[in-house]
Amino acid sequence: MKSRSPLVNRIAIVVGAIVLTAVVSMATTLAVSKSIEGNATAINLAGALRMGAFNLLSHAAATGAHREDEQGLAGMMDEYGAKLSDATILDALPQAVDHPLSAQYQSILDAWRDELRPAMENHPAGAPVTPAMLDAAEHYVAEVDAMVNMLEQRTEARIDLLHLIQIISLVFSILIVIALFLDLKNRVLRPLRKLVGIATAVGEQDFSHKAKLKGSDELAQLGQAFDQMTSELALTYYELEERVRSKTEELEKSHAALQLLHSSSRGLFANHDLCSGAVPMLQDLEQLLGIGPIHLYLHDRESAEPVRAVTTATKERPFYCRDHHCNACLVTPEVYDDLPVENNDGRRLLLPIRTPGLLLGTLEVWYPSEKGLSETARRLLETLSDQLATAIYLERQITEEQQLTLAEERTVIARELHDSLAQSLSYLKMQVARLRRLNIEGDQQKAHAAILDELSTGLNSAYRQLRELLATFRLKLDTPDLATALRKTIDEFSERLGKPVELNYNLPPQTLSPNEEIHTLQIVREGLANAVKHADATEISVDVMFESPQVKARIRDNGKGLPGGDQPVNHYGLIIMQDRARTLGGQVNVQNRDEGGVEVTLTFVPKSRNLIPTEVSSA
Repeated sequence: MKSRSPLVNRIAIVVGAIVLTAVVSMATTLAVSKSIEGNATAINLAGALRMGAFNLLSHAAATGAHREDEQGLAGMMDEYGAKLSDATILDALPQAVDHPLSAQYQSILDAWRDELRPAMENHPAGAPVTPAMLDAAEHYVAEVDAMVNMLEQRTEARIDLLHLIQIISLVFSILIVIALFLDLKNRVLRPLRKLVGIATAVGEQDFSHKAKLKGSDELAQLGQAFDQMTSELALTYYELEERVRSKTEELEKSHAALQLLHSSSRGLFANHDLCSGAVPMLQDLEQLLGIGPIHLYLHDRESAEPVRAVTTATKERPFYCRDHHCNACLVTPEVYDDLPVENNDGRRLLLPIRTPGLLLGTLEVWYPSEKGLSETARRLLETLSDQLATAIYLERQITEEQQLTLAEERTVIARELHDSLAQSLSYLKMQVARLRRLNIEGDQQKAHAAILDELSTGLNSAYRQLRELLATFRLKLDTPDLATALRKTIDEFSERLGKPVELNYNLPPQTLSPNEEIHTLQIVREGLANAVKHADATEISVDVMFESPQVKARIRDNGKGLPGGDQPVNHYGLIIMQDRARTLGGQVNVQNRDEGGVEVTLTFVPKSRNLIPTEVSSA
């Protein structure tokens, strides 16, 4: 069985001590009272023995008239001897023979038997009391008085012992009660007050109070449990407080981020330039959530790899940048080392930018590995990716609709040109042919011939330009992007040349407006047409590159080159190309190559929407 607790043991000890004291006190009191039981009667009988002795002495000295009482005197002495051996007196005497009281009683018996009784029996009747008889009686009475005194002293001693026992019991009881009170005060009341104080402090969210109780009893164990509980409660409270503070900060950040997304969504949807519309919002979101940098990659149908369209932090100006006056995404040299490395996937989150059934791109978010990314921040970024997906999808829809509308308009224009201008040019060519058949003689013959040659050349060039324009219009109707139109053009001229024409193309998506695309395509077609028709080239290459902020289109061949130096004057094709380049805000440069052939170079800065004008560097 399990032993009782220390507190119960102490209470049991105290109760046991009190009970033991009471039992001992009652037992000793009972024993003492039992020991003096009958002493008073014995004292009275002893006192009566003295009177009886003098009574016998008086009867022994009686006159002759009382002689008939001799038998009575003997009877009285026998009765007196019986009283001397009364059981009450014998019970008051100790059992030990050598006890003084027993010895004194024996002395009384001896004095009675050997002195007083023989003196009375031998005394003649009626004779006066002799001195010897009187001495014997006085000696006997003295012995009786001594025994009475001894009985009285013994009784008083027993009564004093009884008083002492009661006093000792009382003192022990008082000491036990005092000890119990002190123990209760030190072991119960004070610990209870401490525990109540701790409970009150805990109710007031103060976990600094500690009981620090020593011992092994229940209250000490309870105090230790309270100390452990307050420590754990303090830790839990501080953890909860920290979590609440963290959640509050996170909610505040989330609220601020939602406000930022809400306020920026209008600008994002209203601003058709993704870079200038998204970068400020993304940078504010980075500062708010403690993340970054953020990269946006778009999926292009003409590119096998995703094309980076937006970044919030980079060491060098991105290749797709169209505004060299904007430094929003460029970081200073002192923060170069803080940018994450590309091979560290532990701190990168990839979020798809998609609409139902269509993946538009990927949002790459970098965040500190030691802090991680909270669920709230992740949800905000998912909301951001949805907004970007909607904005990109709407922008593409608008662009495609514009391109489709433009293509339809150009188809109508092409049809009108074919039905009107082409027929008019054909009619003029026939009229020139009729004029050549006329037999013009005289001094004006050479002038007429020169005029006819010039008219024929102009008509042929105009007719060729018209065919190129009609082909371009029809091509744009079926291919709503520059890359596809260029590839179809390359395939067309490869068939005309009999050899493949090389194409290098790296324009980012949506770099050019539809109007810029058509002018660029037309200049490239004009350069290819000249290379195939006039240069007798066997190798032709076309490069359409984006060298931020410029777009550069270059057509090179290994033909016979330009006769009489570079930049031929009054060449209709060159004039048209230069006019298109001026429309683009750029220029066309035509020159012979050192290794042979001609190089036609178009350079211009795209006039995209919301783009800050940038000075075009000369090629």
